[in-house]
Amino acid sequence: MNTNHPAEIAPRVLSWASQLDDNTVEQAARTARLPIIHGHLALMPDAHLGKGTTIGSVIATEGAIIPAACGVDLGCGVIATNVGITASQLPDSLDSALDGIARAVPAGVGQGHAVHDRGAAWIAAHPPASGLSQKELHNARRQFGSLGSGNHFLELCTDERDAVWVMLHSGSRGIGNRLAQRHIESTRRLVFEHPLEDRDLAYLTQGTPEFDAYIADMLWAQSYAAANRAQMLESAMAVLASVLDHPLTPTETVNIHHNYAALERHGGRELWITRKGATSAKRGELGVIPGSMATGSFIVRGLGNPASFESCSHGAGRRLSRTAARKTLTPESLVARMHGKTWQSSAARALVDEHPDAYKDLQTVMSDQADLVEPVHRLTAVLNYKGVR
Repeated sequence: MNTNHPAEIAPRVLSWASQLDDNTVEQAARTARLPIIHGHLALMPDAHLGKGTTIGSVIATEGAIIPAACGVDLGCGVIATNVGITASQLPDSLDSALDGIARAVPAGVGQGHAVHDRGAAWIAAHPPASGLSQKELHNARRQFGSLGSGNHFLELCTDERDAVWVMLHSGSRGIGNRLAQRHIESTRRLVFEHPLEDRDLAYLTQGTPEFDAYIADMLWAQSYAAANRAQMLESAMAVLASVLDHPLTPTETVNIHHNYAALERHGGRELWITRKGATSAKRGELGVIPGSMATGSFIVRGLGNPASFESCSHGAGRRLSRTAARKTLTPESLVARMHGKTWQSSAARALVDEHPDAYKDLQTVMSDQADLVEPVHRLTAVLNYKGVR
């Protein structure tokens, strides 16, 4: 299809994706049939099957919101900064940088700092809306400045000018998950006038106490996620400055969510825009579109396309599920794809579900959304760090 003119692939579903399977289309169509949907649902080029609602979808609702569509990693997103040096200033070996980052930025399921004063200070300055238990507060403080696992990563990259960037992908960690799950479960128990096709399409209506409570917790978790990324970036830059033995002066920084909801004005109406695996791409707005461990990423500028509710993809998007990737891809082929990069090669078997071949082709995804964003910089990873399960 001509992706500069998105196709209506189902009633009230516009798609920019040139690669979609039937299950993903049907899932998007179920969401679009909800009475709270405004206009249409927009599928981004990286769209693929999710839980309840499609990953890579932009959902506009009026007077209501779907907690499961926002997901359990509230505020998940990417931060990237040009650190103000060129590739020629990097050492021949980045092994010490990888070791230092691993010490400064904990990664993995449930991992965090033994004590993190920055986390305690941030939470004291931004008290959560919900009444959290002491254990939940302790974990939120401890995990502040930590990466997580799965597709979360931290990379050292160079762009087409040989400028060096630090980029990382993470969200609101355990506390965001806890808050999201709490609201999703309570929303599923609500009774609706018309039966839902999927309980994960259950929604909250504006003006109710449940709606207000969810919005407060969601916005807090999104703020925590943005601050968490900023803290990790600071920690990684301190490691790099130590390795180089001179300070760094960042020149450009982008910190964005791609799993979140925000109240925005579109077509003269106030709408809740839920971007589940999608990024805001207002005209002139900078964003980050990651690829995979080996394929690089893009810094982009939004074109403000109203048909997508001023949005674009959040990355390359998965082509294979984690289970399928582990069954069909090998550690040996991952090592081959990562040749020339500094990474956790000894953990290749554990990281095979993050194999570049498990993801859609990044260049195709970028071509599909030529009317949504324009590339500003192409980033190529020279160091990759991930949480190992």
